Amino acid sequence: MRTTSIKVALIIILAGATAALSLFIRIPTPATGGYLNVGDMAVVFCGLFLGGRSGALAAGIGSAVADLMGGFFIFAPITLIAKGLEAFIAGTLGKKHPAWLILSGIVMVVIYFMAEVFLPGMGVSAALSSLPFNLIQAGIGAVGGFLIYKSVTAALGG
Repeated sequence: MRTTSIKVALIIILAGATAALSLFIRIPTPATGGYLNVGDMAVVFCGLFLGGRSGALAAGIGSAVADLMGGFFIFAPITLIAKGLEAFIAGTLGKKHPAWLILSGIVMVVIYFMAEVFLPGMGVSAALSSLPFNLIQAGIGAVGGFLIYKSVTAALGG
């Protein structure tokens, strides 16, 4: 029972950290009205550190909360799924081999692309113009999240 309480506490703490990092540095992407951020480092870290399911919860909820707090309400459910899956893949496959972190980022990018194509007022041109920003964010997230994970686990003696 104690282990479950600690896991829940870590999910809550890392969801908050993910939200904070997503809101901390925001570089606007004019085509979609969205923004580029460093929150994906926290998303990948959540997956690697907590494992697939728990990492998906922390990353998905934290990222969706950042959208809600930042005024991007229409993106919150999309973000919950995109970032949750990114963390899930990072935590299940990326933990086995870091090359799988590329897939986790690609999945996130594809989900946002498909959503932007069908969201009112966006469409294919907006989705295409946000694609480079989402790819950059995924790359920064994969590398940064992996390095943070390695640093934290080394500091914890693992």
